[in-house]
Amino acid sequence: MDINILTTFPSFTDSIKDYSMIKRGVEAGIVSINSVDIRAFSNDPNQRTDDYPYGGGNGMLMCCQPIYDALKSIENPGTVIYMSPHGKTINQEVLNELSKLPAMTILCGHYEGVDRRIIDNYVNLELSVGDYVLTGGELPAMMLIDGVSRLLPGLLKSEDSYTEESFYHGLLEHPQYTRPYDFNGFKVPDILLSGNHKLVDKYNLMESIKLTKRLRPDLIDELDADKFEDKEIRNFIIKMKEGGYDERY
Repeated sequence: MDINILTTFPSFTDSIKDYSMIKRGVEAGIVSINSVDIRAFSNDPNQRTDDYPYGGGNGMLMCCQPIYDALKSIENPGTVIYMSPHGKTINQEVLNELSKLPAMTILCGHYEGVDRRIIDNYVNLELSVGDYVLTGGELPAMMLIDGVSRLLPGLLKSEDSYTEESFYHGLLEHPQYTRPYDFNGFKVPDILLSGNHKLVDKYNLMESIKLTKRLRPDLIDELDADKFEDKEIRNFIIKMKEGGYDERY
């Protein structure tokens, strides 16, 4: 996958290529990451990329010209994404779909945002990392790149590394433990040491459902109990949806 980043802080976004997992993907040719400096395309003598908005208002707005020229300099921009608080909130489903693209270009806004003419005419998708305000789009862009890159074939050592993680099945990942068995009197659940993989898998799924109910009840509401073969699991999910909780678990 070819990923381009339109930014006024290219050294910042380039740093993601030094991150262990993504660095491995870049070196293996699985993903390429190219930061394009919007300032370098500004016609302003001082390389300004912003100006005052028409109609008044606080702050500055990023101008069309340098963004447009920076975008046109990219040979294969693919899907153009603008990181914006107005956009669709990124979730695992969004990441899965984006990971199928051959190329994408991420526009990072700053100040009060970007001239709407760029968004309306040259952006394919607006995405958000949540209902809060950040200084610019660089951190959200890097979060998006991290989430998409790890889904690319060959980047992770095992497909299970992402198919069993949080949100992949619509549930939070189950609690996990490592040595020592007893830490300050807090012990690892004995069933995890039983060696019975079938029971362990079922236990972990139950724990995943309980954790999701406690921390993200909205995900339980959206969960389809019928997709699970085990009748006990299905009944457990139905009880969770109804607000019940079986103390046996």
